[in-house]
Amino acid sequence: MPSDPGTPAVCALCGTAADRTPPTWTCSVENGVRRFFCDDCARANIRSIEGRLDSPWW
Repeated sequence: MPSDPGTPAVCALCGTAADRTPPTWTCSVENGVRRFFCDDCARANIRSIEGRLDSPWW
């Protein structure tokens, strides 16, 4: 997974790809793995994200 804004990123839910990690995407660390979520997926699951639920629960 990308670790800085200059590397390509893929949304962990829908697979949307971006040339660089957009500053508006959400980043989550689950079981030691950094996962990125696009704007649409983050908006659709904001309550679960704020509740710190791992993405398999969404």
